[in-house]
Amino acid sequence: MDYTQKISERHWNLPDKGEREAAREQTFLDNIILHSHIDKELLSSLEGITTVFDGGGGCGRFSILLAGLGCQVTHFDISQPMLDKAAQLAAQAGVAHRITFVKGALEDLSAYPDNSFDLVMSFDAPISYTWPNQESVIAGLVRICSKKILLSVSSRLGSLPYLSSPLDKSRFLLTEDCGDAWAQWCISNYQSAVENFTFNASPCTQLLDTGLLGDGSEIAEYEAGGSPWPITYTFLPEELERILRQNGVREISLAGPGAYARTLPPPILRKILQDPSQKSAFLDFCHTFDQHPSVCGLGKDNLFAKGVIAQ
Repeated sequence: MDYTQKISERHWNLPDKGEREAAREQTFLDNIILHSHIDKELLSSLEGITTVFDGGGGCGRFSILLAGLGCQVTHFDISQPMLDKAAQLAAQAGVAHRITFVKGALEDLSAYPDNSFDLVMSFDAPISYTWPNQESVIAGLVRICSKKILLSVSSRLGSLPYLSSPLDKSRFLLTEDCGDAWAQWCISNYQSAVENFTFNASPCTQLLDTGLLGDGSEIAEYEAGGSPWPITYTFLPEELERILRQNGVREISLAGPGAYARTLPPPILRKILQDPSQKSAFLDFCHTFDQHPSVCGLGKDNLFAKGVIAQ
């Protein structure tokens, strides 16, 4: 196992990961928008689908959705806390009998024969945490898929604002009254983040050129016993489309969930998404706007792709 997989495994196995990840849509506006986009794409892709592989399925957000619609789902994740939370939520939803929970790393899908699943999905960017194996991981996911594949990975262009704005995540807080540790850090450090910020073009240029979020210091932190954020590979739209096409995926479409939401000031965005009378129409419009080819690389965090497997 190389360092990047070790770092990823330790980070996602932190004891609080299951609870924190399960509450993302109650904490962050961008997660609401991303997951709404994925819901719409999934629900329009289920004709002829009975078996599903959810790679890096986390707390079961999408596994549980599809199991509730009658699919048999293999829920695959590197994190035991995530798997435990997903199993708990699946039991509460009454769909645990339709989900098989498997602990494993996306770098090794050798347990599954070719074309094992009608639909393969992998959302919220677990593929990006498999660097430098991200291309072979995508190839592996395509290999075990027989009909349709849906993915979201970290977006290179969408990630660049993080390097130029220490407030980029805090502006997407649904409410300041939450127990999420990261959200509370953003709130308490808001003013100092502004005062201490100085623009530095070098890391922006490096990310744009290499696609990498991470500088190797993660390895030293891991060796010292820490649990750093995994080294992350970010994709350009044309790059992701090329990799999928080279592996036999056809009818590929891309989107950048969150691209429209990024244009709105936080108080307006918060007002819309906290009002049921506005929320549904807004999310429908976001879904349409964020699929436009001109903005698909500029989503909030993720670049979304779907396609069919060439027969």
